[in-house]
Amino acid sequence: MSGLIPQHFIDDLIARADIVDVLSKRIDLKKAGKEFKAVCPFHNDKNPSLTISPLKGFYHCFSCGAHGTALGFLMEYENLNFVEAVESLASELGVEVPYENRSSPIKKNDDLFLLMDAIQKKFQNNLKNNAKAIRYLKKRGIDGKTAKKYKIGYAEKGWSNILDNFGTTDSDIKSLLKLGLIIKKENNKGYYDRFRDRIIFPIRDNRGRFIGFGGRIFEGDQPKYLNSPETPIFHKGRELYGLYECQKSMRVIEKVIVVEGYMDVIGLSQNGVEYSVASMGTATTDDHFTRLFRLSDTICFCFDGDQAGYLAAWRALENSLSHLKDGRQIKFVFLPDGEDPDSYIRKKSTGNFEKLLNNGKDLSDFMIQRTSEDIDLKSVDGRARLAERVKPLVNRIQRGIFKELIIEKLSALVGLSAKKLEQSISEDKIANKRKSSINYAPRRKNLNTKKDSPSVIKKSISLILNYPEAVKEISNIEFVNYEKPGIKILIKLLKNIKDEPNMNTAALIERWREDDEGKHLSKLAINSFPKNQEFNAKEELNNCLAQIAKNFYNERINSLIKKQADNELTSDEKVELKEIIHKNKIKR
Repeated sequence: MSGLIPQHFIDDLIARADIVDVLSKRIDLKKAGKEFKAVCPFHNDKNPSLTISPLKGFYHCFSCGAHGTALGFLMEYENLNFVEAVESLASELGVEVPYENRSSPIKKNDDLFLLMDAIQKKFQNNLKNNAKAIRYLKKRGIDGKTAKKYKIGYAEKGWSNILDNFGTTDSDIKSLLKLGLIIKKENNKGYYDRFRDRIIFPIRDNRGRFIGFGGRIFEGDQPKYLNSPETPIFHKGRELYGLYECQKSMRVIEKVIVVEGYMDVIGLSQNGVEYSVASMGTATTDDHFTRLFRLSDTICFCFDGDQAGYLAAWRALENSLSHLKDGRQIKFVFLPDGEDPDSYIRKKSTGNFEKLLNNGKDLSDFMIQRTSEDIDLKSVDGRARLAERVKPLVNRIQRGIFKELIIEKLSALVGLSAKKLEQSISEDKIANKRKSSINYAPRRKNLNTKKDSPSVIKKSISLILNYPEAVKEISNIEFVNYEKPGIKILIKLLKNIKDEPNMNTAALIERWREDDEGKHLSKLAINSFPKNQEFNAKEELNNCLAQIAKNFYNERINSLIKKQADNELTSDEKVELKEIIHKNKIKR
């Protein structure tokens, strides 16, 4: 947690949030008794394995293990950091986030966003007064309306325009360095602007905030494009250029085109194709695919038809496989030599470009084409080589009709029945899993790791999570020194509720989200207890805690008696043994 937002506010925010309301705005929920079910958005599946409990205020996926509160869902689903998720949830509830240790309520990174906004306006104003930059954009076919939509600007000539305008204090210079807008000189004596005499393409996040810049030269031997480096607010592996504008322009997006450059996105938009984004020179990452498939079930990659374009497409294919499932489609379009999407649509028209998209290669066809390029499929050896090459690729695709169809297509090429090929692919996957589990399987902490972990401890934790109010009258914890799996977290939970009696299930789970053992709390919170007149949560919890204390004292007595038999008992331990025996006699 950031430390800037008071813990009591976070607890209250989670308690007030209706998790069903928060999730239903983003995924489809179906009523299932007192709970709700949904297809989990965090793994490829078609079964409703996600359970949402409105009473407890949290969700849990029984398939992939994803779990959390409304706050955690926002972080995972919308790729927000903790502070952003708190701000987003607070905004939905109509409350203002308080900030501690601040003379004014400036939010984390808000000063950087404000600075970026001011610098973007400076670049945009520069463009209006620079004839060379305007001529260049007109030559590229970009009109004023489109330039305004994408906030295109111009970085002036000179080594210190940004530095002189926005770096007047040491604090300002530190902020400019954080944002990558200035660079420290090699001799450490001063700084200079990163962007100089370049057309500027501002990059926005999904909330429309300016997070980085791309700069293009007019001519010369310098790198054609220069981008902002990784900064506290800009991460290339998460962001897609044009995504904000795409979402703002279209309410329903049937397909998304992924292109390589800023000018491609802008040129397509000006010609009526509003549904394109660019990955800004990086391979398409898992975060990119997660965002893209939230927009549409169809993604079309459009690259130049040269070797670099084919390599970029292949990287995209490899990274997409784990995201494929029934109903999703990926296509690849390769333009004629010397053409890019921007030039092609201007020369050939929007209609011809869209025909090209519709006739793109399906992912399965492109995969087979690339893996069989240097193979003689007429020979038995060649077909066997193809089968071996595609195994690791097909294994990364989730089970379903899509995977079955790809296997059928491959079986016709390699001369095996679909059943035999699928069996061979599955055996390869199992063998790899076994190898991985032997060599690389990490040891994970769990409340349930050891066989001798008493079920009464797990039951106690589950009761606390389901019925926090049952803790209120518990006055004494007698097993603080008990060394058993789950005891530490049990004691911490008891103390949490004693200190803050109004905490609910969701607040408890959120409080423990970063704890190694706490990550497993939702698995215990999902447990249900009998709903009848005989069931009393307070009584059940008291009985469990009494049993734990009894187990603790019995084990301690046995340990001390063994030491006594070996003449190793200290004077303090003799007193302890006498007190414990007396105490347990009274209890019995």
